[in-house]
Amino acid sequence: MPGMSNAARFMKMHGLGNDFVVIDSRETDLSVTPSLAKALGDRHMGVGFDQLAVITPGSDVDLNLEFWNTDGSMAGACGNATRCVARYEMDRTGAKELTLRTERGVLFAESVGDLVSVNMGEPQLDWRDVPLARDVDLLHLPIDGDPVATGMGNPHCTFFVDDVEKIDLPVFGAGIEHHPLYPQRTNVQVAHQVAPDHLRMRVWERGVGITLASGSSSCAVAVAAHRRGLTGRQVRLDLDGGRIDIDWRNDGVWMTGPTAHVFDAELTPRFLDALG
Repeated sequence: MPGMSNAARFMKMHGLGNDFVVIDSRETDLSVTPSLAKALGDRHMGVGFDQLAVITPGSDVDLNLEFWNTDGSMAGACGNATRCVARYEMDRTGAKELTLRTERGVLFAESVGDLVSVNMGEPQLDWRDVPLARDVDLLHLPIDGDPVATGMGNPHCTFFVDDVEKIDLPVFGAGIEHHPLYPQRTNVQVAHQVAPDHLRMRVWERGVGITLASGSSSCAVAVAAHRRGLTGRQVRLDLDGGRIDIDWRNDGVWMTGPTAHVFDAELTPRFLDALG
């Protein structure tokens, strides 16, 4: 952006309304801390985001990514942010394919016309990997509502209901996020079937709250629906923010959808100094 310094530069992006502040540490000296993440995540006194994504240089990959939640905690995976960053890097370099290292592992991204696909890897289907507090049936958790547990680099708890619109998600999601069966808390999804291989879902993200969309949650819902026998391995999901398509292939769970780079901006020295 003309006239902008690099010292405290950031970008605002979103995938289906799942919004992110993105900091490219290759072009700024800004160092992210829990206090900075919390301050930036405040929608009234900061910038506001569902997750903060930080790009760092890669050695054996095109780039590295780390993710922060609005409460200052770190997230192991963020599918929509990964897609947004992949589009940014593809536009910047002209590449059509990328490898990105996250806590989840090395993810592969490719351009599909105006959309971006990311392979989020194989789902984690062992209770220790989700993780859960003890060995239980992941397809039928001992929680009211008979949910499914899935790991996608972060924990998920998926409920199949008659109508997601009738669920009081702020109350329901907050309660399940802290369920003792999930020692690291959990993301919570409610979903109902619209048609064969077509679901409507809503999301409560741990450390954030209600989000218009979530990539890893979408993958978890699609995996859970197939394992329950509700869908095939290719699933259309309608979230509050729009449509995303999931394809659980032999090499992992692929997620395809739109991205948006909304604006570039710069944090003021006074804002940063107030953090101490």
